[in-house]
Amino acid sequence: MQPVWNVGPLFLAAAGLLAAADAPYMGKWKLNPAKSDFGQTTISFAKTSSGDMQFTAEGQSYTFKTDGKDTPALFGTTAAWKQVDANTWETTYKINGKVLSVDTTKLSADGKSLTVESKGTKPDGGPFDDVTVFQAVDGTSGIAGKWKTKNVKISAPGVMEFTPNGADGVTWSAIDLKATCSARFGAATDGACSGATFGPGFAWTVRKTGSNAFEGSVKHDGKTLWISTYTVSADGKALTEASTNVVTSEKTKFVYDKQ
Repeated sequence: MQPVWNVGPLFLAAAGLLAAADAPYMGKWKLNPAKSDFGQTTISFAKTSSGDMQFTAEGQSYTFKTDGKDTPALFGTTAAWKQVDANTWETTYKINGKVLSVDTTKLSADGKSLTVESKGTKPDGGPFDDVTVFQAVDGTSGIAGKWKTKNVKISAPGVMEFTPNGADGVTWSAIDLKATCSARFGAATDGACSGATFGPGFAWTVRKTGSNAFEGSVKHDGKTLWISTYTVSADGKALTEASTNVVTSEKTKFVYDKQ
């Protein structure tokens, strides 16, 4: 039995857990693509002096050949590109040797749009078949040039969940991706991220910005990549994730419905 003088910390810890559990952002949230804004993401392709291609997205780049061989890509993934015909390319993305997706990139006949269809199986076993259409921004010659997101169709919107992490923290989980990040509010050290779709070096930090909101920053190898603010609507039925890419300053907005 606990001595009387030592029960205080237990009550304080219990109160903290109750407060965390009562936070309006705790629970499950499903992405609502129709209410979300994917429109500020830009990608580019450029030929290198060696004749390879360089792909850049969200301030990150890698080079590849269209020889169908795995090559190091972004954040611990590999990409194997092969050219199907003059206007079509197929790319197989893997992490730890496991296929993440097979993408088909197709250039329109007028060269003004680029359509990427991404197919695969999520870590939870569910299939996906997503389509992103990019419009030419400038300097395009075939696939080479800069492309900006025009519209996105997601076949199987994901569900994320926030749960208390101790008395003063939060754990984010992408249920279909079997990925998690856990952190403490205002902690001096970064929280850890792990899962089937995470490469090495990812971390998460969080800070409270209000009774119905908090800010989360995704880091890789100690560098901040994205800063997101999660805000719950007044009726508690929707959650908005407003994200900014630190490198490019591009912004996206994802809206989720309470489950």
